[in-house]
Amino acid sequence: MRLTTFTDYSIRVLAFVATKDEGKSTIQEIAHRYGISRNHLMKVVQELHQKGYLVATRGKNGGLSLSRPPEEINLGALVRDVEKDFNLAECLGANNSCVITPVCGLRPVLASALDAFFNVLDQHTLADIFRGTDKASLAQLLRIS
Repeated sequence: MRLTTFTDYSIRVLAFVATKDEGKSTIQEIAHRYGISRNHLMKVVQELHQKGYLVATRGKNGGLSLSRPPEEINLGALVRDVEKDFNLAECLGANNSCVITPVCGLRPVLASALDAFFNVLDQHTLADIFRGTDKASLAQLLRIS
């Protein structure tokens, strides 16, 4: 299983915003700290806002904040919301043209693997991925003051 860069960046954005206790985060700040293109990050933030993960406030004191606590942001739900394609092979997709599909046993194996992948993600939240990590250390790595 491989997550797209878009999903990876989505998790990073939410982690950054969750780590910053005081004030709101900005796209520019997050892009700078992670070394990610601001334009690409704008697309990620827009989707996270539309899907209800972020609150975006405009204006002088504007910025980004989580719409709910990190403990309530389920990783499985997040990945399902932002990932566009879960077809691990052509045979799992709508446009399957593989001639051996009727006799091949790969399709159910891959479907089971995908189910197992999501079963694990469904057991964890955004807060869990940093459990046991000193929040100050994470903030220091991200240069959040």
